[in-house]
Amino acid sequence: MLRLGALDYSAADAQLLRGIQMRTRLRGAFAAFILGAAGATAQAADLPSVKAPPPPPAFVDTYQPFQVRIRATAIVPDSGGATIYDTLGLVLPTVGLSAGAGGIVPGASTSVSWSVIPELDVSYYLTKNIAIEAICCISHHHVQGAGTLFGSSVARTWVFPPSLILQYHFTNFGAFQPYIGVGVNFSAYFSESGGNLWFIPAAGGIPATFNSLSITPSWGVVGQVGFDYMFNETWGINVDLKRILMEPNVHGTIFSPAGGGLVVPVNGKVNIDPWVVSAGVTFRFGGGWVPPVLAKF
Repeated sequence: MLRLGALDYSAADAQLLRGIQMRTRLRGAFAAFILGAAGATAQAADLPSVKAPPPPPAFVDTYQPFQVRIRATAIVPDSGGATIYDTLGLVLPTVGLSAGAGGIVPGASTSVSWSVIPELDVSYYLTKNIAIEAICCISHHHVQGAGTLFGSSVARTWVFPPSLILQYHFTNFGAFQPYIGVGVNFSAYFSESGGNLWFIPAAGGIPATFNSLSITPSWGVVGQVGFDYMFNETWGINVDLKRILMEPNVHGTIFSPAGGGLVVPVNGKVNIDPWVVSAGVTFRFGGGWVPPVLAKF
């Protein structure tokens, strides 16, 4: 029994020893894993880091007080027409084309051709939001008769229509900067020339022509909307729409060889009221030269 007990005791002791050895191996393996992970982390920390690409730079809109724009501009007169007055009541009253001295020639009107021209404007920014813009260009237009005057060439003229506009620019949209404006226009007309020989569509057609044309300068109101898209603080592109209210007076004579030659003075109010559509390049400069005059506003 004692021997058997001794044998039993030795077997139990060997089993206990094996259990202790197994736990020792597991602890060693776990410790090796922890040390290896820590070493790998330290080694990764020593490697040069790969940084993400920097974000694109934000648009910086500094105060640039001076601005020049060069634009291509289409001048499209309104189709409002005109009112023609017979000064002496002599526009062939026998065929119903006169309402008497100072009366309106019935059905007489005009149409004005449109034109595409280069345009230059210069602006000064009182603040980053408020600017004064001066616009200058020269355009050529053909005034043709309509209605009773259909077929006639009333006048060909050059127009010099400078405008001065007060603008408000919205600067809270980043590179996209819309604006609105209102101002005054002065239009001068020069090198007016009379028209062709045409035939009044009455009594079988009576020949006539416009002579001695002159167009008086006119004043009008300008309304404006547009936007700049700035690539940086200096360069950008521009799209612009203006409406100019102008109604110049036209003075001239209608000459007809019928009846031994008839010369009739007439005048008229021509409703031009053009839409002015522009697109071009914006250049701003002068930052740091002068502070904004109204910066506190």
